Formats: sequence, C-alpha cells, structure tokens
Amino acid sequence: MNPFENRSLALSGPATDALPVVPDDGTDLPHVAVGLYVETGGTLGFVTVTGQVRTVSVADFSILPVGVRRVRATGTTATGIHALVLA
Repeated sequence: MNPFENRSLALSGPATDALPVVPDDGTDLPHVAVGLYVETGGTLGFVTVTGQVRTVSVADFSILPVGVRRVRATGTTATGIHALVLA
C-alpha cells in the first residue's frame, strides 16, 4: 500500500523525494526545495525561494528547513547535499 497515493502535496508534510545537489552559482535546482539535507557539514551558500542570498554553517547530517531555489558553489564547503522536494 502506498500512503502517498491519495494525499495532496503539502509544505507541512514530508518531502516526496531527495535529489542530489551539485552546487552551481548560475543554475537553479530543477525543483524548488522545501529543505536541504547535508551529509557532511560546513558552510552552505544558497538562494532562498524569495531570492535572498544566504550563507550558513551546518553540522554533519543536518536538515535545513528553508525554501531553496539554488545551492551556490561560492561559499559552500558542505558536501552530500540533497534537495528535499515535493515532486
């Protein structure tokens, strides 16, 4: 049984996929992320869904619950980044 089969997608619910991210200063993610998961901590440069450029420090195995349209190469040292999406 698929518990997602008859549910509508919601920002308050779980993501439907986790897509690997290659940081890039000029290219948006294929789907706006409802959050990011980071395997190896460091700094994370990104552009929010509202267009703001941010850089934050994250620990290993972090979840950053913010809408993200782009993960920037500039300012990013964290690795193993995944975009949590509603696709």
